[in-house]
Amino acid sequence: MTLHPAAERDAQSLTEGGPSGEAGYGRVRPAGVDTSHGAILYLEDITVSFDGFKALNNLSLDIGVGELRCVIGPNGAGKTTMMDVITGKTRPTGGTVFFGQNIDLTTLNEAQIADAGIGRKFQRPTVFENHTVFENLELAMKMNKGVRSTLFARLSSEQQDRISDTLALIRLTPEIWRLAGLLSHGQKQWLEIGMLLMQEPQLLLLDEPVAGMTDAETERTGELLNELRGKHSLMVVEHDMDFVTQIAGPGKVTVLHEGSVLAEGTMAHVQADPRVIEVYLGR
Repeated sequence: MTLHPAAERDAQSLTEGGPSGEAGYGRVRPAGVDTSHGAILYLEDITVSFDGFKALNNLSLDIGVGELRCVIGPNGAGKTTMMDVITGKTRPTGGTVFFGQNIDLTTLNEAQIADAGIGRKFQRPTVFENHTVFENLELAMKMNKGVRSTLFARLSSEQQDRISDTLALIRLTPEIWRLAGLLSHGQKQWLEIGMLLMQEPQLLLLDEPVAGMTDAETERTGELLNELRGKHSLMVVEHDMDFVTQIAGPGKVTVLHEGSVLAEGTMAHVQADPRVIEVYLGR
């Protein structure tokens, strides 16, 4: 098993921890995503160069299990490129990207990364517009299992309950039989988040989830993401500072600039940072 360098530093203590030679709390699991150190994502010294231009420049950050991390920064700061690297769309020129301590994302393709438990939502919603809300969630769940022959099989009671619970979570229970193409922009965004949730990701990457939403839709989206906090780990890239304040709470906000981390801390902390004010908030 290949461990992230941060994990190797503690490997001996982790495997010797328990009584009678038993491994303690930090025991490395033989399969799945090992988050025993409390972090689900590590980016270390990530560099991405395009024709000599460094879109990411020795970028390092980590995200904790169940954390909702907001990432902000001016256009061109590297936010989308960072998500592209995490999901395998772009290969880094240098550095390491680990999902937990044991899964090196730079060795996997996009489909394998999704199967490992990372879901990504782009800014523009992508749903099956000629299918109902219910059918969109059903298709997302069954596509996750990769068994085409079961696409139109009868749902089990457990599967029906999962869809019902997700509908309630994304505020679309009243729209269950409505064609997705007839939903408002905000409702389509919620449906796509629901479709990702049906695939049971451990880490969700959300790119400007409230772009184009009404104030009411934005507020409800904030409520939704706060409900997901703790149950899933989330990285939210957003330009709407009021929305970031709503969902960040006492959590950590990361500010990117020119492909690197410029500042990190609570929203109040980064808002007061003179460097952040100069390159982003003061504009």
